[in-house]
Amino acid sequence: MTDRTHPPMAAGERETLLAFLDFQRQTLRLKASGLTAEQLRTPLPPSSLTLAGLLKHAALVEDNWFAHVLRGDEPAQPWASVDWDADPDWEFRTANQDAPDDLFALFDAATAASDAVLAEITDLDHLAARQRRSGERASLRWILLHMIEEYARHAGHADLIRESIDGQTGE
Repeated sequence: MTDRTHPPMAAGERETLLAFLDFQRQTLRLKASGLTAEQLRTPLPPSSLTLAGLLKHAALVEDNWFAHVLRGDEPAQPWASVDWDADPDWEFRTANQDAPDDLFALFDAATAASDAVLAEITDLDHLAARQRRSGERASLRWILLHMIEEYARHAGHADLIRESIDGQTGE
């Protein structure tokens, strides 16, 4: 596994949050890199979670939080046509049918689209266009922190899965 770009030790709040988000994105991508399709589809029992599923899930949450919730866009494909009530784990389940190049392309496109939204909306106090179930609207600051937490949690999952596949570990 290769090095990632570490966040700055002293920077402004926005720069620090974006750097930590990017660091966590890089971590997940690295954990899934260099593996075959079969390896990406390998779970660590008793869980059915795979690195393929984590990549597709990360693409979903990127699109959901930054484009759909923050900016207010309608869901894009492939998410828009999914019956989430009938298949709430669709991205995890279907990822095992996707080619590795397609998974990485989906992930990279989602992060690039999110970065474009983040370039448009710079105020950390900016409230999301869409409300949460509670009726509240999250600030960009909250969404960034949530995404960092989301990636950090899944990077831990990815680390365990990757180690079980080929013994690769990392910080």
